[in-house]
Amino acid sequence: MTLRPQVRVLEAASCKMHGKACLHFTLVKGPFPGPSLRWDAFVHRLPPLPSPVGLSSNFVFRIGFWRQQLTSRLELRGSLPSKGFQKIQRNGVRLGSRVRGICFYAVTAMGAIPLFMTMMLVHPLVMIFDRYKRRVHHMIAQMWATMTIFPFYRFEFEGLENLPPGDAPAVYVSNHQSFLDTYTLLTLGRSFKFISKRSIFVIPIIGWAMFLMGVIPLRRMDSRSQLECLKSCMDYVRKGASVFFFPEGTRSKDGKLGAFKRGAFTVASKTEAPVVPITLLGTRELMPSGMEGILNSGSVKVVIHKPLKGKEAEVLCNASRSVIADTLISHVE
Repeated sequence: MTLRPQVRVLEAASCKMHGKACLHFTLVKGPFPGPSLRWDAFVHRLPPLPSPVGLSSNFVFRIGFWRQQLTSRLELRGSLPSKGFQKIQRNGVRLGSRVRGICFYAVTAMGAIPLFMTMMLVHPLVMIFDRYKRRVHHMIAQMWATMTIFPFYRFEFEGLENLPPGDAPAVYVSNHQSFLDTYTLLTLGRSFKFISKRSIFVIPIIGWAMFLMGVIPLRRMDSRSQLECLKSCMDYVRKGASVFFFPEGTRSKDGKLGAFKRGAFTVASKTEAPVVPITLLGTRELMPSGMEGILNSGSVKVVIHKPLKGKEAEVLCNASRSVIADTLISHVE
């Protein structure tokens, strides 16, 4: 088979062999026996295409074999970018996100240390005068969260008029998509008690600050711990404090709203406190679940819905999930 130099022939055929990685290259006459490859473009993500007419499967296989055998020679000749450069090119979109992620955690750590020391100094007074709400601690946490996220992404609130008065106890519930959810919610300025895994409390500074704030510990998959957690929540609400639940129980892996557990709504129905549904929009795009090392650019919106009241936990659960799901759908559309 005779091949003319500078004639591109295998754009579609390489798609067949490499799936979605479509390689653009040209068959040319080289200084060594057989055809050689000249790199024309980087890897592009394209759907598989059918093999062009006139190219047999054996020919496609031979081209793949030639590319594998000659890659090192092409790199030496300067016609093909090195593997390291190709990797940087493919991951170039995330390079800035990784840098922002490192800076984000650096700012978090630098801000947490002095604010934690302040929290330690005022803690005895807080325990004497404001044992259950611990508003001073939450004000410090709000400062820390705002200082941490302000340089990295914009956030806005919708429906602030739906928040209960600052002193009124309530059960807040929200969808859970990202590690950034807690940071964003702390900027609301409400002194509610989060529910958190017990293992997080051993993390230096952050875990200790959570303990001082009165965050409620929970052991997952432990029914006894879950019961104690619900009892603590009801006790806090009856004494004038608010609590915050992520009813899905964990961060969503795919961005879809999961099933709601009834614990938060049982607390609300037993204490007759209002349920305040909150929808978080955009946090997953900034820091997806499972990719906590990166921070993409973008913005976050927090939508506070009208409080719900009732004595049936199931009704409150369905109504809260419905209003959050509707908001998520409307913003996607």
